[in-house]
Amino acid sequence: MNQPLAYVHPGAKIAKNVVIEPFTTIHNNVVIGDGTWIGSNVTIMEGARIGKNCNIFPGAVISAVPQDLKFGGEDSLAIIGDNCTIRECVTINRGTNASGQTVIGNNCLIMAAAHIAHDCVVGDNAIIVNGVLLAGHVIVGKYAVLGGLAAVHQFINIGDHAMVSGGSLIRKDVPPYTKAAKEPLSYVGINSVGLRRRGFATEKIREIQDIYRILYQKNYNTTQALGIIEAEMEATPERDEIIDFIRNSSRGIMKGYSGNY
Repeated sequence: MNQPLAYVHPGAKIAKNVVIEPFTTIHNNVVIGDGTWIGSNVTIMEGARIGKNCNIFPGAVISAVPQDLKFGGEDSLAIIGDNCTIRECVTINRGTNASGQTVIGNNCLIMAAAHIAHDCVVGDNAIIVNGVLLAGHVIVGKYAVLGGLAAVHQFINIGDHAMVSGGSLIRKDVPPYTKAAKEPLSYVGINSVGLRRRGFATEKIREIQDIYRILYQKNYNTTQALGIIEAEMEATPERDEIIDFIRNSSRGIMKGYSGNY
């Protein structure tokens, strides 16, 4: 299904049942897995590793060199997992020496005109909505949702199952299972709707709510809150994930709860 008006470098490794539409360019040192569809006017540059059953829409540019003045032409990768949809005019840059790769997980939806910079990691089942901008070295957790036009500062970590409202400026880490909104970005509750959709039991959602009440609504500082959570809450994978996320935050977490919603 390679159209005669598409250019595929002889060094690219393309599965036999990949569809490549006209006016697309695929450079050397590219690997594309079974069942993937590449729309017209897509550019896939050196270092791209694209999984199975992906759909890449017109105008996307995958694995361009980083927009980083420290980049010295080193070999690096842009890795995209299986079953991903990458909509029109998305740009995904490859990595730098810092990590050597930019990684998009499986089953991700990257909507039109989003930008994912060098050395980012996007977890499985994440949704990056139209016009979202990820600066370099950003980590987006699995099942996280970033609303349209959100802009994420370098080295930010957004936790699993978090949901960030459209138009947000994300300068601090967003802990897992939370909803984030307002300016400056603030905790506005947990992502209970998303958790229910993903099969979390009511008891588990209440446990997560109780943890964040201690952290954000009891007027403790972060160190005090973490101590109380460890002392009073039963050890569970979710509790430990939240504690570890906050303790390992290099930029600090988003600001606390306010009742003005």
